[in-house]
Amino acid sequence: MTSFGARLLFAWLILQAIATFLAATSLAQENVAPPPTGPAPASFFQIIFSGGPIGIVIMLVLITMSLTMVYFVFENALGVRRNELIPEGLSDQVRNLTSAGRTTDAIEACRSKPSLLAFVLAHGLSETEGGWAEVEKALEDALAEQAARLLRKVEYLSVIGNIAPMVGLLGTVFGMLLAFKEVAATAGKAGAAQLADGIYQALVTTVVGLMIAIPALAAFAIFRNRVDQLIAEASYAALHALAPLKLRRSPQAPPSLPSTAAPPPPPRQSPGGR
Repeated sequence: MTSFGARLLFAWLILQAIATFLAATSLAQENVAPPPTGPAPASFFQIIFSGGPIGIVIMLVLITMSLTMVYFVFENALGVRRNELIPEGLSDQVRNLTSAGRTTDAIEACRSKPSLLAFVLAHGLSETEGGWAEVEKALEDALAEQAARLLRKVEYLSVIGNIAPMVGLLGTVFGMLLAFKEVAATAGKAGAAQLADGIYQALVTTVVGLMIAIPALAAFAIFRNRVDQLIAEASYAALHALAPLKLRRSPQAPPSLPSTAAPPPPPRQSPGGR
């Protein structure tokens, strides 16, 4: 099974566990005997889907966003790891090979351990003929590309964390509009109980949106700092591995001998000896 398939299976198992827990909680609440007086307590799913058709649609959007957030959390948790991005011993191995002038073997060592550091080192080693300036530029470009690739996945958590409260607020505003429309339809005769019930149903989407946004933004901050730290470590490891290329000097040309001026030509004699 590939690493991507394993991550999908792991995320699916976690989601199944969460769904089972929520279902068990709902069944437990429904099996509780209601008090002698007053309405029966609402179950978990009754609270979630109490906003009417529009509220249900908005809630389904929020649930989809929550599942997406869980997937990206586990995707980054499994991918943004030091052993995955910076294999142990690769930097020292490449340094020893470059010190011995075995650039081809160093590139093969990078190919044998595919990772962020291997990608960066391979790009740097491919520019050895251009001198250290070209190697350093190749390292910078490769690091920037890999950092963008890792941060692209982390940015999805920020997007979810910013959009989820807005979607929840949309459901709340729509529910409030319906509640005040009921007040207007009854010419102000709607009681406090009716208004409280409508407002309660409207606020459910905001609560769910915040429940999605808070962990999403927290995970985004954690993974972003983690990516920055690992990119800095990869940069240090790459410079350490390719340092022999910087210390290696090109053979100096022999000093040129001072040029001797040619003697001036002898004066030309006239035919008469004068």
